[in-house]
Amino acid sequence: MNRVIAASRFKAECLALLDEVAEAGDSLIVTKRGKPVAVVAPIQEPASLRGSVKFNVPDDELLAPLAGRWDADRL
Repeated sequence: MNRVIAASRFKAECLALLDEVAEAGDSLIVTKRGKPVAVVAPIQEPASLRGSVKFNVPDDELLAPLAGRWDADRL
């Protein structure tokens, strides 16, 4: 449920209102002269990337030494 609040009240109570948005998870619409000017919404935590990578090469090939000499100073 989105609450609507005047910008003057938001300015006076912003820290408490931010805590309320974070706890309740509801958005807050800030108005100026009755017209919406901003939305304060809780942050959605991104999904974990753990397990999302698939290697198409076997581990022994990934860890195998490079063939030939490699010169890091070569341009």
